Amino acid sequence: MSDTSQNLARAVREEDSFDVEALSAWLERHGERPVVEVQQFRGGASNLTYLLRTGDPAAPRDLILRRPPAGRKAAGAHDMGREHGIQAALAPVFPHVATMIGHEADESVLGSEFYVMEKVPGRILRQDFPEPIAPEAADALCQRVLDVLVALHSVDVAAVPGLAALGRGEGYVGRQVRGWIRRLDGSRTDDTGDWSDVLAWIEAHQPTDTGQVLIHNDYRLDNLVLDDDLGVRAVLDWELATVGDPLMDLSSMIAYWVEADDDELFQLFRRQPSNAPGMWTRREWVDRYCAATGHSPSERDLVFYEVFGLFRLAVIAQQIWYRYVHKQTTNESYALLGQVVSYLEQRCRRLVAESA
Repeated sequence: MSDTSQNLARAVREEDSFDVEALSAWLERHGERPVVEVQQFRGGASNLTYLLRTGDPAAPRDLILRRPPAGRKAAGAHDMGREHGIQAALAPVFPHVATMIGHEADESVLGSEFYVMEKVPGRILRQDFPEPIAPEAADALCQRVLDVLVALHSVDVAAVPGLAALGRGEGYVGRQVRGWIRRLDGSRTDDTGDWSDVLAWIEAHQPTDTGQVLIHNDYRLDNLVLDDDLGVRAVLDWELATVGDPLMDLSSMIAYWVEADDDELFQLFRRQPSNAPGMWTRREWVDRYCAATGHSPSERDLVFYEVFGLFRLAVIAQQIWYRYVHKQTTNESYALLGQVVSYLEQRCRRLVAESA
């Protein structure tokens, strides 16, 4: 199987470049060979991710560099040390993480904090399957992805040094609601819509926490590395991971899950082959997760989780749109994010109205 994730790596954008010689020196201090080639992954819209080829050009060793974007950032976001530390702590008890090489907090090395990890070989699914698969294979893939999520939520946080400190106790849902509303307020632009009715509904309908477990908070197909049999080798992008309500992990996941019969505009947002024959629906994800874990949310709570997931996705897009509007990034792939935010606002409003 070819490594399709590498197909998204291209030349580094000028605004995202860094001192390669300084990085090579840092790698050598961590037992690695110098860099012979650097490419930048085009996937993702938050932290910057690079492919590093090190050592002999004829037989290179591939590493991954992660660093934050330039421009205004939400408080607490893009914490490279935290993301590195979570994966390093998980490695002994959860096999689906990459091997960490090291973290650098001194911004003078590359102009920002960063960390480096080994590249996990395999396939990362993007908008469509590279080749069609049978519905039975799609169903089996969904089951494997669910099994890994359940395994993550089953990690004994108290027994893993460094993980228990992520939790802030009960009230996770409420903190998330307040926090993401603050992020929206802090990233508004002239074209930001009037979210007041949606936000009032979210605040009024938030459920109590269903538990306190390790959650990924951005669990979706294009954050997974798969093997030849479509089994999960690794989970990527741990920036938002924390200890909190497991159903909020499901909330963020189904926000990205575009089904075959969703409207035409939502289809334009699809980043994973969730519409292929045999792939589960959003409701099937919820029902099968609850069957596997014993959770039993009410129908009203299920609407909250879907609406909140879409709202959170809109805020993430709005934060990036803010950077684009203020010319803190020139990445033209962000040029339509203002329209994305507007669509998600209307989708949230429609779901709220349908639940009345």
